[in-house]
Amino acid sequence: MSQPRNYFFTSESVGEGHPDKVCDRISDSIVDLFLAADPHSRVAVETLATTNRVVLAGEIRGPSSITPRHMEDAAREAIREIGYAQKGFHWQWADIQNYVHPQSIDIAVGVDAAGNKDEGAGDQGIMFGYACRETPSFMPAPIFFSHKILRLISEDRHAGKLPLLGPDAKSQVTLEYIDGKPVRAARVVVSTQHDESIDQAEVRELVRPYVKAALPEGWLPEEQHFYVNPTGRFVIGGPDGDAGLTGRKIIVDTYGGAAPHGGGAFSGKDPTKVDRSAAYMARYLAKNIVAAGIADRCTIQLAYAIGVSEPLALYVATDGTNHVDDANLPEILRGLVNLSPRGIREHLQLNRPIYKKTSSFGHFGRDPEDDGHFSWERLDLVSELKRAYKL
Repeated sequence: MSQPRNYFFTSESVGEGHPDKVCDRISDSIVDLFLAADPHSRVAVETLATTNRVVLAGEIRGPSSITPRHMEDAAREAIREIGYAQKGFHWQWADIQNYVHPQSIDIAVGVDAAGNKDEGAGDQGIMFGYACRETPSFMPAPIFFSHKILRLISEDRHAGKLPLLGPDAKSQVTLEYIDGKPVRAARVVVSTQHDESIDQAEVRELVRPYVKAALPEGWLPEEQHFYVNPTGRFVIGGPDGDAGLTGRKIIVDTYGGAAPHGGGAFSGKDPTKVDRSAAYMARYLAKNIVAAGIADRCTIQLAYAIGVSEPLALYVATDGTNHVDDANLPEILRGLVNLSPRGIREHLQLNRPIYKKTSSFGHFGRDPEDDGHFSWERLDLVSELKRAYKL
């Protein structure tokens, strides 16, 4: 079915203090803790958070120097960094229960390399990557702007410029598309936790400049379509207001619903888990394809089986936006990159403590950093792809 040319599309983002994102942050902080001690650690940690209580569960295989106390300290530090020192959720006083245990030997035997067997995938599953030309970061515009609003607010909150706003926040942006291109923000919703000393109208004016700064000039919606704290009050927030779980915001983490999602969460998992690493590779390939001018939009799917090193399938779709004959694109990609779990980890250098930053404002569309953060956003395949197509 062809995509309509004129339509409205909506994506949402949630801030670092959203209950689910608190849990993602804690889980990824524990991943980083283990990878910093041993790059080959195996980690799959889930977090539950509610009123002044955090529960850790999952499986690990790593150095004995990392004790349950270290994991609990990492959880507290994550909560402190987000900014929770509230009566109902406090980094120092929350009760932390730790049920993390050693990794199953049945999983380990399938994943580990042995003899002539290469390292296998940590689980079966399908993973998607996507890129388009709607924004400079090759991300769909609705999720790009939803993230940007919250990121700008968060930066100033941490800088002490917004003392009356709390850590918990959500945004939602509806864009109008004409002839397939975004042209304006038709609706914007921002909900943010606030001090009880201010009312809805005051919160609205605190938020307004950040929405204006995040959107292109002239895109701010009409006043009646600009919603701030629609319920009127948002004083109780974070895990005190609503329980949180790791991995419950996977669409926020990826493309805001503008592209398929395989269903697997990222946070709390070391890079042998293809839920995470293969999704990063799929994004990396799709982004380089679009940046190389091969197509204006690209979707990639990878499929794996637990214990099997090579992907079962590689699917590439450019939805009729290709500028070259891309029938052999899957073959070209396989020639450029080793798509086994080990190959992905080595190519993107994923066995590093680089995951805490991914837990808020999306895993994609970020700037790659010299220390390895967001390595899957690099554009270092562009020249090879152009050479393959003589572009």
